Amino acid sequence: MIVSDGVSALVRAAADAVRSSVGERAGDVVEDALHRTLEHTITIEDDGTAFVITGDIPAMWMRDSTTQMLPYLRLVQAAGPSATAPLATGARELADVLVAVARRQFASIAHDPYANAFNRGPTGAHYDDRDLCDDPTVWEQKYEVDSLAYPVQFAAAVHRASGRTDHLGPEAHAVARTIVDQLRLETDHERSPYRFVRDVPEPTETLVRDGRGTPVAVTGMTWCGFRPSDDACTYGYNVPENLHAAAALGDLATLAADVWSDDALAADATALREGILRGVSEHGVVPHPRDPDARIYAYEVDGLGGVVLMDDANTPSLLSLPLDAPDVLDPSVAAATRAFALGPDNPYWFSGAVAAGIGSPHTEPHRVWPIALAVEGLTGTPSRRLELLDVLLGTDAGTGRMHESFDVDDPSAFSRPWFSWADAMFCELAFAAVADAGASITSAPSVAEVTT
Repeated sequence: MIVSDGVSALVRAAADAVRSSVGERAGDVVEDALHRTLEHTITIEDDGTAFVITGDIPAMWMRDSTTQMLPYLRLVQAAGPSATAPLATGARELADVLVAVARRQFASIAHDPYANAFNRGPTGAHYDDRDLCDDPTVWEQKYEVDSLAYPVQFAAAVHRASGRTDHLGPEAHAVARTIVDQLRLETDHERSPYRFVRDVPEPTETLVRDGRGTPVAVTGMTWCGFRPSDDACTYGYNVPENLHAAAALGDLATLAADVWSDDALAADATALREGILRGVSEHGVVPHPRDPDARIYAYEVDGLGGVVLMDDANTPSLLSLPLDAPDVLDPSVAAATRAFALGPDNPYWFSGAVAAGIGSPHTEPHRVWPIALAVEGLTGTPSRRLELLDVLLGTDAGTGRMHESFDVDDPSAFSRPWFSWADAMFCELAFAAVADAGASITSAPSVAEVTT
């Protein structure tokens, strides 16, 4: 994407607000990250859609492309209708990009609602050729519920921030129906046509039972094959994914009623949302492993007694639920869950000489993720946000970029040299610190909050 003078002015204004509130280096990292994503990850196509790569992988994930765009959503919202040129021009141009991304997401879901990542065209590129799926447009067909939930929330957020509806036309309306129908079908996964088999030895890269996954009971929750990390679920009901889906269904019901005048779709989305929430309440809230009087959200359950207690750095996570699904949480359960996730009871919480935070079974042990540190700050106190900004600036191995993960004792040992999602989350955290300081560049609400 070619960055115009107006967009550059808007990015510079945001970075200067960070410099004033947080410090010069934080502002420099924000400015570089915002320009890098615009200039090197986004391709505006002839059909008016926008294809967004992750940074170091030439494919578009539904989750990543949403979270990569969140800082620009803040800038569009922050500029507002009273902004003067060139900021107003930049905000309109960024809104054009956001609409183009949302349109591409809906087109991708229409092509294959079970896929998590897509090629720019039918190139035949795949993460791994040893899959059942041989669609040349699909990079990977790992079914992750957030691949449906994030685009719905993003489309609603763009509508709220900009007033635009040109990404919510007939195709988006049809895709919304597809999403509701698929989430409902997967409440009884044994009826599903979806299978994922990859002929590899790693258990996280394939599903057992000939691609069906481990058995689950019918609970009201919707089944998920893979976690937001792209690792296979141990049990088919990922609780953060289900709560995230419930929040997205609320947005979908609002769009159905207010934009598409489709009362039947709104009612179906609402009923499905209520069933998912009942399922989480009955099966996904479990005793704390060391305090049976405290109740926490499990990470995964099967409705048959199987429970996974952990949290993962990728979002939606237990830690990110106040951002991704704030209106569906039980406050006391959420508070106890946060304490569980941010301590040694979580097997993927690591502490070392330079950092402490949440990592992932997707990466090596003793590595924390900048995404999780940013989420911890965004869901924490203003003072903790500033502390974590300092941690992130001190653990970039001198690169000026946020990585996928780094060793808690040696940040020069890191994975993924360019991870645009992590860059975006640093920007989100910095924008929140600006808001804490009372500056007006952005209020940095969550993607879910923009839609309310």
